[in-house]
Amino acid sequence: MKHLLPILVTLILGIPLAAGQELRGSRPNIVFMMADDMGWAQPGFHGGDPKVTPNLDKLAGESMQLTQFYTHSVCSPTRAALLTGRYAFRTWMDWRTEDFGKPSYLAKLGLTLAHNEKGEPTRRIHALDEKERTVAQALKDAGYFTALVGKWHLGEWLKEHLPMQRGFMHQYGHYAWGIDYFTYTIEHNAPARFAVYDWHRNEQPLQEEGYATDLFAAEAERVIAKQSADKPFFLFVPFNAVHGPLNKPPRYGELDVRAAMLKCMDDAVGRIVQAVDDHGFKDNTLVIFTNDNGPVLEAMSKPFRGAKNTTYEGGVRVPCLLRWPGKTQADSRNDGMMFVADWFSTLVTLAGGSLKQERPLDALDMTDMLFANKESPRDEIIFEVSGSVRVPTIRKGDYKLMGDLLYNIATDPHEKTNIAAEHPEIVARLKARLEQVGQERPPLGDKPLLMDPPLPYIYGIDENKNPPKWLIDHVDAVRAKQPQTWAPGKTPWPQAPKAPTD
Repeated sequence: MKHLLPILVTLILGIPLAAGQELRGSRPNIVFMMADDMGWAQPGFHGGDPKVTPNLDKLAGESMQLTQFYTHSVCSPTRAALLTGRYAFRTWMDWRTEDFGKPSYLAKLGLTLAHNEKGEPTRRIHALDEKERTVAQALKDAGYFTALVGKWHLGEWLKEHLPMQRGFMHQYGHYAWGIDYFTYTIEHNAPARFAVYDWHRNEQPLQEEGYATDLFAAEAERVIAKQSADKPFFLFVPFNAVHGPLNKPPRYGELDVRAAMLKCMDDAVGRIVQAVDDHGFKDNTLVIFTNDNGPVLEAMSKPFRGAKNTTYEGGVRVPCLLRWPGKTQADSRNDGMMFVADWFSTLVTLAGGSLKQERPLDALDMTDMLFANKESPRDEIIFEVSGSVRVPTIRKGDYKLMGDLLYNIATDPHEKTNIAAEHPEIVARLKARLEQVGQERPPLGDKPLLMDPPLPYIYGIDENKNPPKWLIDHVDAVRAKQPQTWAPGKTPWPQAPKAPTD
């Protein structure tokens, strides 16, 4: 049940609830901000330190909060689900691009590390299939200006896998998993163990100085300032914060590194929302803030169990705020279940775009749930299926099955009690459902294309053909400070996760 207070206040004040039907095709601007690896408990509005997140807390006070908003448990799968409206296993993006350069991950697919013609170990090319239709393409076709400012993480090498070939008319930021916030380099290019430059505007190398989170905010401000009332816009801002590496912004030296990084991202959120308001877009802009998955430390997931790379609630239930004046109630709650892929159908519907496409959607239109006080149409989420690097997991109604573990999320949201032994019929039913859906995974294929050279200076095959001298000098200086040797069996990247045993 949804909280009744916002509805009562609405009725008392005589403010009509926005009907979902009226909003379909209303073509709002969309500003979609996504944190990276932020924990449920970190922002002040969920019990964190309010001095660290004043802007997020202010936004929460102006927004409707979703209390059962779910993602996949890792960065890249969530991004793929958001952009395609499809579960990550359908696009094989439950495997990240960098996983195809890591032996322990490849072993789960029955693959070995690839080598180029020179015999050098290298990465098999993996990315979001260029035949997938993205929400950016759908919104662009509907007449929107589309911009990506932030972290892509759906392909970093071949031209056809980069953002401007996937529906974004403007691109700024990095392609791969997690840059150093000062040097804009990825610390390793698994299996190569040295840094690669990864900072671009419109798919060209970009030389800048500053802290990455601040630069994202400044670019988003510039994009918003260039917009007009004549054409709606979709601005996607997937921050790299608070993802590692742990780089403290200098102006918050009194805070511990994680709090300092979060506060810097909070500053960025405040700047972006203020830009929306200052340029006169507030009333016709749907502002969304959420997170891609749980944090790296379980303590930041409280009261939920688990963390990133697990399908416990702490790994997949994340904060989500919606602000659209006159359409959402300030400081309200919505308990309806929603999955990140649902934004595809919802946003395209609001934009008056087409949902007709060759590949079927898993996304459900949540317009009525979000804006007309209707129940959620979703009662099932497939988090993982067989063939993933993580344990197959499904939530169906109140129950969640993770491998052999069963929890009632309605009565035990903190997943303290495994009730599989008491409900073998539910376990059998959910396992059968997972098996049925898992059979819909398409073939992976041979993955014959390789990243060559194995250690480029910059991501983007065309950008790496003739990198400028400043870039080469910059990367060489970073690499010179990295460990030059590693003990046998040691790597700079983590190994593949193991299934939970409760």
